[in-house]
Amino acid sequence: MIEVAAAVLQRPDGSFLLAQRPAGKVYAGYWEFPGGKAEPGEPAAAALSRELHEELGIEVETAYRWITRVFTYPHGTVRLNFFRVTGWRGEPHAKENQAISWQSPGAPTVSPMLPANAPVLASLALPAEYAITDAARWGTAAMLASATTRSAARCALAAR
Repeated sequence: MIEVAAAVLQRPDGSFLLAQRPAGKVYAGYWEFPGGKAEPGEPAAAALSRELHEELGIEVETAYRWITRVFTYPHGTVRLNFFRVTGWRGEPHAKENQAISWQSPGAPTVSPMLPANAPVLASLALPAEYAITDAARWGTAAMLASATTRSAARCALAAR
């Protein structure tokens, strides 16, 4: 199985970066999330940082594991370790003769896309958080009040 680290570089406005596979590579011309193969024994997070530096000239500052998918292409089976990257140093620019494009969630304008990316693209349109409550036991008003208080506290911490 081929281990791959893939980045969902996401700006505060929700837009995300896609890269077009260059000529000479399998699926040349297809669009994908930036990243690449992990070296033998290389942790996925380290591969992510290395690949983004090599491909886009950026240094990852904030990233977290998000989705892992196994997908079988005609040339091999890959385990795609997707990371959401929300902080980086430098402006992404194409260092390997590939086109890059910032896209809006729910409305990508580039094609064709690599087949393994469809569920990831769909997930970008979902909320980042979901609330699971015990409203049946405690009451809807009490649960909403509690969620509002926690949300306000998180916003206050984030503003510091």
